[in-house]
Amino acid sequence: MRFKDKTALVTGGGTGIGAAVARRIRAEGGDVALVGRRPEPLRAVADEIGATIIAADAADTASMKAAIQKTAETFGGLDILIANAGGHGVGPTISMSDETWDLAVRLNLNTAFVSARESLPHLIKSKGNIVVLASIAGLFAGPDAAGYVTMKHGCIGLAKSLARDYGRLGVRTNTVCPGWVTTAMADEQMEVLVEKFKLKNVEEAYALVTKDVPLGRPASAEDVANAVCFLASDEASMINGAVLTVDGGAGTVDLPTLAFAE
Repeated sequence: MRFKDKTALVTGGGTGIGAAVARRIRAEGGDVALVGRRPEPLRAVADEIGATIIAADAADTASMKAAIQKTAETFGGLDILIANAGGHGVGPTISMSDETWDLAVRLNLNTAFVSARESLPHLIKSKGNIVVLASIAGLFAGPDAAGYVTMKHGCIGLAKSLARDYGRLGVRTNTVCPGWVTTAMADEQMEVLVEKFKLKNVEEAYALVTKDVPLGRPASAEDVANAVCFLASDEASMINGAVLTVDGGAGTVDLPTLAFAE
């Protein structure tokens, strides 16, 4: 019951990692407000675990201000922000349109910035904390994904700045960087590989993208939620500004030595 008497707001809480985090926090006694742009998946998770849903755009100031205020009024405050909302930003730089770039900024970086900024007054009051969901794309660069890679690097910088500036006021901020996670969004990318390499299914595609990962498999949403909830709990009370990878060891691999493993 690590989250007894705590209130968490989870952006992008209707699917994938956000939903898994919400389930875990509720299971451990916390109150949860699920925030997202699509009410249907939010409602499905809320009905399952008993959470409050707030249809809002995490990148929009007025929308998030209202969502956070509603959360604080409903539960008497706010203790934890899980800045999980994100999206795509892929394509070659040479052909990427301004619209695609701007969308990558909005979906991945603005969502984290706006939700953090609007949550800070409540988190300062409660001595709460923020967990930002980035990606190992915030540490390395995948092919033809400049928008996503750049914004996830930005998310890590934002979290470190928050940790530096608001730690003295009692607010911790940390970042979780997953590798491949079996979510609906990742499934869409696996379908690209299924078609490209004539694979049987997305399971074969996940096996392909993790063949050089030391653990040899993708993470589940629950694997990532375990790490997020640790950082959000009082067990991590001295952890601030950390970047925790949940990638099966992908980041430990020395790429120039891969040929010796064949």
